Amino acid sequence: MATAEVSIIGLGRPTASASEYIAEMQRRLQKQDKVRFKLGAMGTELEGKVEDILEVVRELHNVPFEAGLPRVYTVLKLDERIDKPTQTLEDKVRSVEEQMHRSGDTFRRDRSIF
Repeated sequence: MATAEVSIIGLGRPTASASEYIAEMQRRLQKQDKVRFKLGAMGTELEGKVEDILEVVRELHNVPFEAGLPRVYTVLKLDERIDKPTQTLEDKVRSVEEQMHRSGDTFRRDRSIF
């Protein structure tokens, strides 16, 4: 199992907002059953087989082109471990939380960075 984060930005939009295109990408993700996904403020997290993630990212990359935009910029971070049978996105977060707890720190997900 692999985990990934993808950010896809169509360039040449009439306005600065990208939410229309991101919403369509989320609709496409909801229609498929190959990878798990979670929308974040700065990208979408994916979880599944590497080949399935890459296939889904390719489809999502095409969404702005299908909407008539002339250029698409995609950033994909992909992480795969072969020393563990599975490692979910939640497992990764839990591992950091456990490290914080062991050292006596508290981990608050909602804490402002400002």
